[in-house]
Amino acid sequence: MVFLSKVLLAALIIAFASWLSGKKPELSGFIIALPIASIIAITFSYLEHKNSENTVIFAKSILIGVPVSYLFFVPFFFAKNLNMNFWMIYGSGIILLIIGYFVHKYLTSII
Repeated sequence: MVFLSKVLLAALIIAFASWLSGKKPELSGFIIALPIASIIAITFSYLEHKNSENTVIFAKSILIGVPVSYLFFVPFFFAKNLNMNFWMIYGSGIILLIIGYFVHKYLTSII
């Protein structure tokens, strides 16, 4: 039951932001940029496992992961200059995100 409530809460936030993006894309982008998912996940993680040390490590991993995950958006930022179609830009973002994973893995191993 707890797992389903987590899924429902996350799905509602994502669905709301997706719906809102058609009407107010700037506000929707701001909502998605908020660390709502992190706040929810950190809270549920601590409540579920009652392990402060792992929760702190989890939060540090998120802190490192957020800027690294921005790599996905770089091709979108340069979309006009790159003159690529959506799928090429999207694929480039995924490739950069995979590279970002290895950067994240390295950075979390040294902290």
